[in-house]
Amino acid sequence: MKIMSVDYGDARTGVAFSDISETLASPYTVIKEAYQPNLIDKLCEIAEKENAEKIVVGIPKNMDGSLGFRAEACREFGKNLEKKANLPVDFIDERLTTVMAHNILSANNVRGKKRKDTVDAVSAVMILQSYIDKNKN
Repeated sequence: MKIMSVDYGDARTGVAFSDISETLASPYTVIKEAYQPNLIDKLCEIAEKENAEKIVVGIPKNMDGSLGFRAEACREFGKNLEKKANLPVDFIDERLTTVMAHNILSANNVRGKKRKDTVDAVSAVMILQSYIDKNKN
């Protein structure tokens, strides 16, 4: 099954996809869109174009595991995406994925504008790979 993951952000949203064997996540794009209805439309177009069968949305839980304002916003976003895309949406804890994505990009000497343009796609990959690994076990 081909799975699409979303790292939802206020200004930029990262997108990644798994291969059909659900083994490996790869970056797809970063969408620069702040208006949620337009963002959802763009994500639905991508999901349809790439034949996604499921969508995974990262939920940024607090370090104590509780859900804060941002986590609730991501959950609401995921529910709206599920209705519009007519695909099942799962959620997974994405704590520290952006920090880890920045570390990976730093280790590969990716800096400045290029980092800003790719960090959300890398975060989406980490969200999806975590989801894939969790469901394989």
